[in-house]
Amino acid sequence: MDVDVIVVGAGPTGLMLAGELRLAGVRPLVLERQPQRRDTPKAGGLGGQILQLLGYRGLLDRFEAACTDPVPAPRFPFGGVHLDFTQLADPPMHALPLPQPRLERLLDERAGELGVDVRRGHEVTGVSQDDAAVIVDVRGPDGPYRVTARYLVGCDGARSRVRDWAGIPFPGTTYPEVNRLAQVTLPDTVTVVGNGDLNVPGFGTIRAGFTRTDQGLFGVGASPDSKVVSLYTIEDESTEYDDDTPMTVTELQDSVRRVLGADLPLGEPIRLSRFTFKARQAERYRDGRILLAGDAAHLFPATGVALNAGMLDAVNLAWKLAAAVHGWAPAGLLDTYHDERHLAGARTMLHTRAQVALRRGHDPAAEALREVFQELLLDEQPLRRMGALVAGTDIRYLMPGSRHHALAGAFAPDLTLHTDLGTSNVAELMHTARPIFLDLADRPDLRAVADQWRQRVEVHTVKTDDRPADALLIRPDAHVAWAAAIDEPVNDAGPALREALSGWFGTP
Repeated sequence: MDVDVIVVGAGPTGLMLAGELRLAGVRPLVLERQPQRRDTPKAGGLGGQILQLLGYRGLLDRFEAACTDPVPAPRFPFGGVHLDFTQLADPPMHALPLPQPRLERLLDERAGELGVDVRRGHEVTGVSQDDAAVIVDVRGPDGPYRVTARYLVGCDGARSRVRDWAGIPFPGTTYPEVNRLAQVTLPDTVTVVGNGDLNVPGFGTIRAGFTRTDQGLFGVGASPDSKVVSLYTIEDESTEYDDDTPMTVTELQDSVRRVLGADLPLGEPIRLSRFTFKARQAERYRDGRILLAGDAAHLFPATGVALNAGMLDAVNLAWKLAAAVHGWAPAGLLDTYHDERHLAGARTMLHTRAQVALRRGHDPAAEALREVFQELLLDEQPLRRMGALVAGTDIRYLMPGSRHHALAGAFAPDLTLHTDLGTSNVAELMHTARPIFLDLADRPDLRAVADQWRQRVEVHTVKTDDRPADALLIRPDAHVAWAAAIDEPVNDAGPALREALSGWFGTP
C-alpha cells in the first residue's frame, strides 16, 4: 500500500480526520482538488459539542486565540425565532465566531505539525476497490498518477464524487430558497439604537431580530457600541448558484431591498456568504473500504450545525479506522461508525427540519406556531432540552450488553481528578486520543481486568469529588464505552468490563 488511508477533501472534516488518524499512528494522505485554501467563508464559526471535543484535544485555547471577533451572547436563531440562553448561568449551547478560512488554516497547521501529507491541486478522477485495497486515480500538477490505500474517506462535500463512485444513494429534499448571511460595517448615516434597532434615513426604523414579509425573511443583529451589523435574508428562488462564486455587497443589498422594501446603506464587508438548504442523508456511511463523512454524508436545512456534525464524524471514525489498519479491530467495529453517526445525523436532521416548518410558514397558523414555540422557550427545562438537541450533546450511542450505566454512550464528563502527583481532569488525559480506563474507587478487581489491555488502553487510578461511577472506560472519541455503578459487585462489574474492552478494543 502507498498509504493507510486516503482522505478526499481538505475542508474542516477532512483535516480533522487526518489529524485524528495521525494521533492514532496511521498514515493518511489528503487529496484536495483546489490549489489553495478557499477564502469564501461558507461557515462563520463553530458551535455545540465539537467545542468540548477540541478542549479534550488541547486545541480549544488555540482556536479561541485565533478568534478576533467578540464571542456573542448565547442567543441562537432557530427557524425564524431564537433560543435565548442569556439568562442561564451555564448555557447548554456555545459558539465560537471563527470564519471557515481561519478554521481551515488552524486545522491545516495542526495537520502539518502532525506530519500529514496534504496535496492541494490534486483532483481525484476515479475510485475503485477490491477486498484488499482502494485504488485512486489522481490528476496532479505534474500529471496523472495512481495511489492505493487500505481505506478511503470521502470528505468532498455536498456534490461528493466519492459518494457517487461508491453508488451510495443520497435521498432527501432541496428547498427552493436562498439564504444570504453577512457581517458588514455601517456608514455614519445609519444609527444603531440601544435595543439594537437600526434607524435608516429615508426609511425609518428597522427593528432588531427577524422581520417577516411577503417576499421572505430579514434578520438583523447589532450592538450600539459597534459599527458592525449582522444581516440575514431568506428568499424563495430557483437560481442555481456556484458555491465558488462569492457573494457581493451589491447582491446582498438587492436581496434586502426585495425582502424588506428598503435601501439599506452598507459599508465594508467582513463576511459574506450565500447558501441553499437541503435535507439529505446518505443511506449508508460505508461501502466496503470507502466511507463518507461531513457534507458528503449529510446536508441539513439550517445554519450552525454542519461543522459540528462533520468534525464529530471525523473523530468517531478515525480511531476505528486506525484499529482496522493496525489489525486489532474487533468484528463489526468499523460498522459502528455508520450506526452511531447515522443516528446522530438523523437527530440533527430532526431539529433542522423542524426549523424548516417554523420558518417557511406564512399564514396565521404558522405565526401561531412560532408564537407558541417561543413561549415554551421561556421555561428553563424546554430551553435546555432544545439547547442540548442543537448542540448535539443529547446523543447517547447504543452500547452492547444488557446492563447499562446512565453514562454509557454519553460524552464523558470532564471530571476533576486527584492523584498523589496533583490535580488534572479528563480533558487533559484525552489530548493524545487514546482510550482510557479510570478507576475512581480504588477497585483492584477492575484494574486487574483493564491491565490486560494496557497496550491499547491507558489505566489510571484516581479520585474525584462526587464520583458518578466506580470506574469509567472512555473511547478515544471521548464517549463512555462502559461504567461501573457505585459499589457494583465484582462478579457483575468484572465480566461486563471484559466484554466492553474486548468489544471495543479487541483481543488483549
